[in-house]
Amino acid sequence: MEYDVIVIGSGPGGYVAAIRSAQLGLKTAIIEKYNALGGTCLNVGCIPSKALLDSTEHYYNAVNHFEEHGITVGKVKADIKKMIERKSEVVKKMNNGVNFLMKKNKITVVNGFGSFIDKNTVKVAKEDGSEQQLTSKNIIIATGSKPVILPFMNYDRTRIITSTEALNLQEVPKHLIVIGAGVIGAELGSVYARLGAKVTFVEFADSMIATMDKTMGKELQKSVKKLGAEFHFNTKVTKIENLGKEVLVTAEDKDGKPVEIKGDYCLVSIGRRPYTDNLNLEAVGVSTERGKVLVDEHTLQTNVPGIYAIGDVIRGAMLAHKAEEEGVFVAETIVGQKPHINYNLIPGVVYTWPEVASVGKTEEELKTAGVSYKTGSFPFKALGRATASGDVDGLVKILADKATDEVLGVHIIGARAADMIAEAVTAMEFRASAEDIARISHAHPTYMEAVKEAALAATENRSIHS
Repeated sequence: MEYDVIVIGSGPGGYVAAIRSAQLGLKTAIIEKYNALGGTCLNVGCIPSKALLDSTEHYYNAVNHFEEHGITVGKVKADIKKMIERKSEVVKKMNNGVNFLMKKNKITVVNGFGSFIDKNTVKVAKEDGSEQQLTSKNIIIATGSKPVILPFMNYDRTRIITSTEALNLQEVPKHLIVIGAGVIGAELGSVYARLGAKVTFVEFADSMIATMDKTMGKELQKSVKKLGAEFHFNTKVTKIENLGKEVLVTAEDKDGKPVEIKGDYCLVSIGRRPYTDNLNLEAVGVSTERGKVLVDEHTLQTNVPGIYAIGDVIRGAMLAHKAEEEGVFVAETIVGQKPHINYNLIPGVVYTWPEVASVGKTEEELKTAGVSYKTGSFPFKALGRATASGDVDGLVKILADKATDEVLGVHIIGARAADMIAEAVTAMEFRASAEDIARISHAHPTYMEAVKEAALAATENRSIHS
């Protein structure tokens, strides 16, 4: 079975790479070890978590906010099993969608575990014990990532769990301990906090979402705290034990003092690692460093000609949309085009409520680099649209070069921040100034007016409504 392109892995990076390759006239095959296409993002990541986030937000609003809108619904009850069922249906619809796209683009789908025999040959081990070999001059590694689990955490998939199991719990925890207050921990912690669980975050860093702008972490903590969450920052976990019906987390605070926390579930969300297990990369000589596949930044080709890598297995943020851009990039590179990715303008999003979204440089990064900058911010509570909807938590923060006024970073926490960040990405792609954004007409009343007002604030402190 000979192809122009073989893609190993069917996550957002992999299936997009396959589709773009097929669009460019290349005979394409995609290998997926699971029976369902879509990878971590579609099956146990982005999509199912957003389904649960939306369901629990509806429930939380029914309990806490419907009455103020004049809606009386009586006693509201959360059915976690029904929420999980709905989540699974959403995933199934998306699986079917990816299957349709493979057929539409005449892409051969091969189910089984793919590994290299040589630089042009991939062996696929199937569930029934049989094997199949595929050959190509171009092979794209798109195998994604897996949760990081340290040995002392005693991961057992029952009481000590990762995001995979957290998306399928059949009961609401009484007390959920979340190790890590990054994106995954914040999202899934808020899911169960909305449903009434006591949630305790244990974080090694000094804030939530520590890789984002510090202002965002502080504001998100205020909002999540309203759900009843508790926080232990600057705290190092040393052991997690399943005691039967409860879990014991042992840790140390920044002064070395012992900390013990008991709950009925412990969610480990301390990050993800590149998943290249058993790909047999060493047999073909593909270079790796600390688990990451090394690639040429101009082509995303490994040190072995014809073998490329994209997404979570290479450098940079582990984001589905980054992987998608890289999938298109590699397909176009293979046919001789000259595509481009601006990694500084890959947005990051946290789908809590309020949402958090960010693009470009953080204030901390600008300070460290010695860049002279100015800042403008605007609170959601001063927006007519936010006041009308009751979503007054949050703000927009714009960072601009002090001399040229070019926008260097935009950070948003608030309702619909995930959608709002697109304007900032577009503006920054065209190297807009804060004044450029400030002079664009924004519809009233909308959440987007906060972006205009923050830009005005960064332009000689000219904000109109604050």
